[in-house]
Amino acid sequence: MINLAYKDISHSLGKFLVTAIGVGALLGIVVIMIGVYRGMVFDAQTLVNDIQADIWIVQQDTLGPFAQTSRIHEDLKNQIAYQNGVKYAEAITFQTFQMENKYGDFKVMLVGYDPFGNISVINKSKLIEGRVLRKQHYEIVVSQKTNYKLDEYITLGRDKFKVVGITKDTVSNGGDFLIFTSLKDAEILQFTYTNERIRSDTQRGIKGSNPHLVNAIIAKTKDGYNPKQVARNIEQTTHKKVFTKDEQINLLLQKVIKKSSKQIGMFTVILIIVSIIIIALIIYTMTLEKIKEISILKLIGIPNFTISKMIIQETVVLGIFAFISGNIFAHLISGNFPKRIVLLMQDSVGLFIVILISSIFASLFGIYKVIKTDPAQAIGG
Repeated sequence: MINLAYKDISHSLGKFLVTAIGVGALLGIVVIMIGVYRGMVFDAQTLVNDIQADIWIVQQDTLGPFAQTSRIHEDLKNQIAYQNGVKYAEAITFQTFQMENKYGDFKVMLVGYDPFGNISVINKSKLIEGRVLRKQHYEIVVSQKTNYKLDEYITLGRDKFKVVGITKDTVSNGGDFLIFTSLKDAEILQFTYTNERIRSDTQRGIKGSNPHLVNAIIAKTKDGYNPKQVARNIEQTTHKKVFTKDEQINLLLQKVIKKSSKQIGMFTVILIIVSIIIIALIIYTMTLEKIKEISILKLIGIPNFTISKMIIQETVVLGIFAFISGNIFAHLISGNFPKRIVLLMQDSVGLFIVILISSIFASLFGIYKVIKTDPAQAIGG
């Protein structure tokens, strides 16, 4: 039996493929938008996962340094270290810088930690060149995307730092590149003021000394202890806000990036709806273009069901070709975006199912036109 859809597509293959590629470009943008959302979620968890801590202690009545300002005294780590169930406790700082080199300008988050501490802050599996920090002063580990080279010197504040290590895929919850210095250097950078500010503070009787404030204390629990219970005990004894690792990640996902992720989600839904409408319009237009041929088919006795099946098959084939070209397009351009794009197979499969079902419904516009077509139009021209 002759397949009408195959014959019709073969007759105008070039036009059909160009149309599919055009729709595919739009679907490719949909795939990219889903990847942007996935990348945002991935980035939000990266730093917390890389820092091998079970508990985060931050300023009372705050949500911690990733959501708002948090300042606590560095020596609180000594009190935390003696809490029941705590194995190690260390201080950590976070601050953002706008940096510039010969490759361009970019925003970074500087993480300050004790290089001789007991909690790993730099994920060594992501260290692609050099080493981690081994000195308390003037060493720095940078992200590969900053384009700094090993042994290069970077000026921050009043000091120069030697690049001793380069990491890959290390980002803040906002997608900014990470750089790492010692806690002592980070505290100096936090409270380094201009000469004018120092003179002004001196006249006001304000001393410009380092107050040894950090943004959080991180802790590792002993084996066999429940981090959530240990966190509640620390909260009661220190009167600080305490999060477990899971609570910190949930905070980032539910509060810090919630609005941005919703906006991307709504934009993605709009793009999917637009794609469905465009597919429906294309099928309807393609049906109008061969209305005389359809009239002839009906005149020689071909039933509406057979012709309608041809429209559905063409729509499905168009959707499949568009989806394939869209995925190719998305994978080709995803590496050129400034922030992480995560393209997952399950997202592509889910989108394929949505497009396939939507394409079948979109074909109803063409089918309606087929049913309403008068066979007499074949005679009347």
